[in-house]
Amino acid sequence: MPTLVIHGDDDQVVPFEASGKRAAAMIKGAELKVYPGAPHGFAVTHAEMLNKDLLAFLQG
Repeated sequence: MPTLVIHGDDDQVVPFEASGKRAAAMIKGAELKVYPGAPHGFAVTHAEMLNKDLLAFLQG
């Protein structure tokens, strides 16, 4: 099952090391995208980047 894990490296609510990094490592073949400086609410603060990455993943 194709899986995309996206996480901000400045998430103060759910730290990257404890969540996104571990999830991607546990899911065979997962694609990991880390947004530099992105907080927990990266869907708002990094919406353009997120939309671009989601579309590319879904089309890919």
